[in-house]
Amino acid sequence: MQEIINKLKKEIEGFKSEIKAEKIGRVFEVGDGVCRIWGLSDAMAQELLEIETDSGAVNAIALNLEEDSIGAVILGDFLKVKEGNVVKGTGRVLSLRVGDELVGRVVNALGDPIDGRGPVFDTVDSRGQDAVKARTNADHTQTDAESPRLSALSPRESAPGYYPVEKIAPGVITRESVNTPLHTGIKAIDAMIPIGRGQRELIIGDRQTGKTAIVIDAIINQQQDTSRRTPICIYVAVGQRESKVAKIVAELKKKGAMKYTIVVSASASEPAPLQYLAPFAGCAIGEYFMDKGQDALVIYDDLTKHASAYRQVSLLLRRPPGREAFPGDIFYLHSRLLERAAKLNKDYGGGSLTALPIIETQLGDVSAYIPTNVISITDGQIYLEPDLFYQGIRPAVNVGLSVSRVGSAAQTKAMKKVAGRLRLDLAQFRELQAFVQFATDLDESTKKRIVRGQVLTEILKQNDLEPMLFEKQVAVLYAGVNGYLDTIDIAEIKNFEKKFLEYIEKMNDDILEKIKTSGELSQEIEDRLKKIIEDFKKM
Repeated sequence: MQEIINKLKKEIEGFKSEIKAEKIGRVFEVGDGVCRIWGLSDAMAQELLEIETDSGAVNAIALNLEEDSIGAVILGDFLKVKEGNVVKGTGRVLSLRVGDELVGRVVNALGDPIDGRGPVFDTVDSRGQDAVKARTNADHTQTDAESPRLSALSPRESAPGYYPVEKIAPGVITRESVNTPLHTGIKAIDAMIPIGRGQRELIIGDRQTGKTAIVIDAIINQQQDTSRRTPICIYVAVGQRESKVAKIVAELKKKGAMKYTIVVSASASEPAPLQYLAPFAGCAIGEYFMDKGQDALVIYDDLTKHASAYRQVSLLLRRPPGREAFPGDIFYLHSRLLERAAKLNKDYGGGSLTALPIIETQLGDVSAYIPTNVISITDGQIYLEPDLFYQGIRPAVNVGLSVSRVGSAAQTKAMKKVAGRLRLDLAQFRELQAFVQFATDLDESTKKRIVRGQVLTEILKQNDLEPMLFEKQVAVLYAGVNGYLDTIDIAEIKNFEKKFLEYIEKMNDDILEKIKTSGELSQEIEDRLKKIIEDFKKM
């Protein structure tokens, strides 16, 4: 008997309660990708929530923190979520797994690969979770435990390999002024609307005016431009057709540009919450490379659709609509995204993140709500005009309305020297164009200005997927602004340009190398360039 009593005493002493208290909530309303939750009074904004459904857990993000409930957007299949489902808070804000392995891959807004090439990260991740095989389709129904890429961090946590989707932009002390060019390979932009590393330059225009073509050329040009280190390019497609994204990826592969490019796609068929998250996911990936001391270029194509997706989510969460039914924080949405682009100073690694947001206008209305918002956030805009596009002037850059607030600080000295004259000559040509069609008698100087303007307009025309190295641009523009092409028939300008560049490459390749390495147009180089142009014209 005593033996039994002693055993019972030992059992009681060794007993540990496995009862664990945790705060839970319940879904009381669900529909169209959003749900409302009772309980979870200590939830954070942007906290990752886990909804327990009959067929496994589904992730959601807490966006609306109200007095008696939470409004959350569901990241998985919202049809699985039912009223009464239990919701648990994770105590961590949404973050994305990032790393060099992402380069060359196509992923969705949650970081899952959608290019059919298997998982991005196939090792045990930094949290010690076994990385499971990622599905290679666009199904977003996996749980947080199932996906090693989509995870969450507390605001104070710094697990290696994870970056928060939303993050405070670098402060003034950590930045330095933009002073290094990011050559796009497009003559009109590199000469007159230069983009610097760390800048935010808006590309704006109506649909089908060549906005995406400009950024694809810019990506392709980065491998050609060996005068600077090649940035990692992140192309974020928001609300685009999947066929268009596939075509862009195929083109980048063909040109050899996918080896330094990452594509983040939230196509038109994806739910609005994923379209809303995609630019922030792309930005987080870019920040990873910037913080490593590298250069990164992130393209948001386009923020008009991003704003529409956010409006959809906000209206479903019953946020009060304002102008054009957009919520009151739509400006803050884009400003906190674009402000993360920066050029860090040497003490902080010297990396940079350049942002090229795209905005689609309707009938050229740049005074609409979203265009004016993004114009006021960015450091300048490249305005593409439909009239110029239909006239065959492509890229259809309107030099009058386009501006770079960084200006010549982001240009090499050689380009600065030829570009100053170029903008002036084109401005004079535009002024004269207005009344030339009615004038019959023109004086000699006016005729010369008109001819020069026509020549320069022809020189600035460029085909898609044919970016030009900046040293070649300098040589061609030098010939144009100094009047060497004024005597050539306009129809022959493109042919002259092609043969002239071939001649320089074959017979005088060293001069292009000198312009590239020095970045200057010294008197010696200029005299040599004049002689080459004159010799070629005689031929």
